[in-house]
Amino acid sequence: MRRDIQPNELAFSTKEVAEKVGIATPTVRKYGQILERNGYEFFKDGDRRIFVQSDIGALIALRDTDKPLDDTAKDLMYQQKERLEGSNETAISIPDTYENLPHDPNQLKEVLMVLVNELAATRDMNVQLTNDMSQLKTTVSRLQQDHHVISASIGNSAQKTHGKIEKLTEKQNVHYETVLQLEKEKSEFLQKELQDMRDEQKKEWRSQNDFNKRLEETIQKPRWGGLFSIFRK
Repeated sequence: MRRDIQPNELAFSTKEVAEKVGIATPTVRKYGQILERNGYEFFKDGDRRIFVQSDIGALIALRDTDKPLDDTAKDLMYQQKERLEGSNETAISIPDTYENLPHDPNQLKEVLMVLVNELAATRDMNVQLTNDMSQLKTTVSRLQQDHHVISASIGNSAQKTHGKIEKLTEKQNVHYETVLQLEKEKSEFLQKELQDMRDEQKKEWRSQNDFNKRLEETIQKPRWGGLFSIFRK
């Protein structure tokens, strides 16, 4: 029976082991069956296997082996057997330590004082760890709040920038329409001025033609009085 589990050692499910080893869940079950077939022992919860770190190492060895899986499984079984025997020897030798405890009350008191001091130091360390965890949680909470504030600020800034861009665009459009209207009015004014100049020129041409005709008619007449009459009209 296995006795090699260590204090506070983590246990893993089949799915967790599959993720750690990098193989499919059915492959984990297959490797487990091959190991058990060759004498390897697993911790069990009913029919369900419970994997510890040494079992994960065995699965990795099966995954990476170039030999037949059964041969590798036998080697892993022998390695586990040696490890379990060493664990049993350690378990048997533990009571011997208590037999070596001092019988002198003063020496025993010193040993107990050492243990008390170690327990106090451990307790202080646990308190310090608790405080550190509390400070860490506070820091994480503040960072999250800062993140929300920064995100909100960025969102507001982007919204304001978008509003400014829309206002500038609207102003540019109004300015463009105003300039376009002014240019249109200027063009209409210039066209009117040009037309007035043309009309005035036509009137001058007609007046000049009339004068030339009268002058020609007067010249053709022998009387001098007719020559001066054209200037009186």
